[in-house]
Amino acid sequence: MEIRPILSALLRSKTGAILVALQVAISLAILSNALHIVNVRQAVAARPSGIADEANVVHIKVRHLVEGSHQEQLARQQAETRALRAIGGVLSTAFANQAPMSQSGWTTGLTTSRTAGNDSSPTSMYYSGDSLVKTWGLTLVEGRDLAPADVVEIDGKTSPDDLFPRSVVITRALAGKLWPGASQAVGKTLYFGNGDDANAATVVGVVDTLQSQNAEVATRGGFALIAPIRQSFASIMYTVRTEPGQLERVMKEAEAALRANSGGRAIIKMKTVAEDRKERYRADLALSWMLIAVSVLLLLITASGIVGMASLWVTQRRKQIGVRRALGARRIDILRYFITENFMITSVGVLCGVLASVALNQLLVSQLDMARLPIAYLVVGAGVFWALGVAAVAGPAYRAASISPATATRSA
Repeated sequence: MEIRPILSALLRSKTGAILVALQVAISLAILSNALHIVNVRQAVAARPSGIADEANVVHIKVRHLVEGSHQEQLARQQAETRALRAIGGVLSTAFANQAPMSQSGWTTGLTTSRTAGNDSSPTSMYYSGDSLVKTWGLTLVEGRDLAPADVVEIDGKTSPDDLFPRSVVITRALAGKLWPGASQAVGKTLYFGNGDDANAATVVGVVDTLQSQNAEVATRGGFALIAPIRQSFASIMYTVRTEPGQLERVMKEAEAALRANSGGRAIIKMKTVAEDRKERYRADLALSWMLIAVSVLLLLITASGIVGMASLWVTQRRKQIGVRRALGARRIDILRYFITENFMITSVGVLCGVLASVALNQLLVSQLDMARLPIAYLVVGAGVFWALGVAAVAGPAYRAASISPATATRSA
């Protein structure tokens, strides 16, 4: 088929063709970037927290209405820990000051020397007198876990500032931040803050991943450390890992055991890791679904625009189509004419849309620190709109090919 007659027809009726091409370009620019954002957000929401068996871990917060002395509180913690471990189906339990993805907790500044101005990125500080590595199933990639001999008992009200743990476990991401390029972090010294009075600690182990309480996107493996501290609090939290399928039963029995141990003078709240993950990434998933809905609507609107414009052209060209049919044009020739015409318009729109996609992504990168748009999204997007253009024009083109030569030549 010759392209010249199609170009000639389009030049005589430029407005419709320009509008369709513009609609395709805008839709492609938005669609490609929207789907890229969806993919990034869903990948973020699926990031591992570091906890090996999230579906079977629950955090239990206990607020005692009667505080007691430092020693009484520590004894109460030990009694409650024993009660939790005695429940059937409990694999491990530990005191913890905070939980990954909980969106509230403690952070600290770290340095590699006491020199001022050497702060690292904010680091999530977990501490426990028990093994969080064991209870959470963290992957130890270097060194050892914290041992009972490393634990420091601290009274949050009266302990001196220099009473501080001398051993810590950190994440691989934090090790790379503090000592970039170093082959190992075990044995190195870090400082809590800077200055002459900064507390020093030695890294004894490195875990692969442990997200912070806020699960920041910028730190893939999380900037976090675990310190061996047993501290007396009226409000404490236990983290419990159960056997698969036993979580709900264990939660009920744990509440009963803790209430019995406290004599009913405690407020108990429970939250699973799955609930923490859902709440932490609620906004990311909501944005993903919103963008998916917008993308579907864009495709429907673009397809409707192509169908409407093609139907209008068929109506306007009924006499021309009838003449061509009378001169011997086959139905397949009419069908191919309209499909080729729409393909040419869509191709112009796709080319402009690719350029607009790159420009829009560059704006997002510069203003919102987004990742650059992979070329695969442009290739797939172009293919989608080419296929959409052909599919959308198929109906009007088929109706055009079905026009009777006699009927068309009698019409005004």
